[in-house]
Amino acid sequence: MAQKKASEVDRWLARPEPAFRLVLIYGPDRGLVSERARAFAAKTGLPLDDPFAVVRLDANELDQQPGRLENEARTVPMFADWRLIWISNAGAQKALAADVKRIADEPPPDAVILIEAGELKKNAALRTAVEGAAAAMALPCYADDAKAVDLLIDEEMSKAGMAIGLDARHALKASLGGDRLASRGEIAKLLLYCLGKEQVELEDVLATTGDVSASSNDEAVDAVLLGQAAGLDLALSRHAAAGGHPFQLLAAAIRQFQSLQAMRETMERKGQSAAAAVASARPPVFFARKRAVEGALERFDGKAMARALDRLRDAVLQTRRRPDLAGSVTGRILLALALEGRRPRG
Repeated sequence: MAQKKASEVDRWLARPEPAFRLVLIYGPDRGLVSERARAFAAKTGLPLDDPFAVVRLDANELDQQPGRLENEARTVPMFADWRLIWISNAGAQKALAADVKRIADEPPPDAVILIEAGELKKNAALRTAVEGAAAAMALPCYADDAKAVDLLIDEEMSKAGMAIGLDARHALKASLGGDRLASRGEIAKLLLYCLGKEQVELEDVLATTGDVSASSNDEAVDAVLLGQAAGLDLALSRHAAAGGHPFQLLAAAIRQFQSLQAMRETMERKGQSAAAAVASARPPVFFARKRAVEGALERFDGKAMARALDRLRDAVLQTRRRPDLAGSVTGRILLALALEGRRPRG
């Protein structure tokens, strides 16, 4: 039975065994699944941006085309000795599981299949197909424990060339661990806030991840996406009344526009509508915010989103240079983006 315990996964990924031609990475922590899938793909040594060497497929599409995965896996490589077949969004698809079982029982000599999946029950068809095959490996991904969170903090601090105080570390750890991608996002937000400093202190963590109402952040960002100046003014007032720091609003807006960029790219690549792109987004968009996000995808094109991100990052730098003007700088840039979103696109 080819599977690893959650605590053994990183060790195996550091030195993957070439005998395993099919690798399933699954679990409720989607961010960790994605991160480990990228790590495994990088270990193949193949150029990941080469469509002849790496074939990216969606599990839902494969489930509608029984046999396609097997055809792809057994296609002879044209410009390399072997290929990577990388599948995303796997879950309970029956046809896909059947294809995987056939491939796992008779693995191709010149292809490796990598599958990213969400949480899978022990008796899930996809999981049992992989775990029961000699040439396949199943790697579970669960929320980080305290030790893994510490290692993640150390890794990101080292990359940024910064240290973190003990009190700050304890406060930061309290807000991390549910999802690896979200945890990295929180640390990145903190490091952006501390730009130019040598050490992260407790007050920095409290300013970026404290208990200020998250709803006021969402209200402000949604008002920007919907082009509602009056709604934005109300959200800014609520945020200030709750003792929120202006940087939290800028960070929330940056994360939202980065997410919009990814969804916009998917829309254009697959010819999807805004509603379809939002419905397939990972992590999923909270149902109460779908209207705002869909509206923004229709009003902001890719270039407008890139401009918005540049302006938001510039605003962050301005607030660092003039903390006394942080509130007015934040309000001004968010209002400008809200008004821009109201303009009709030609």
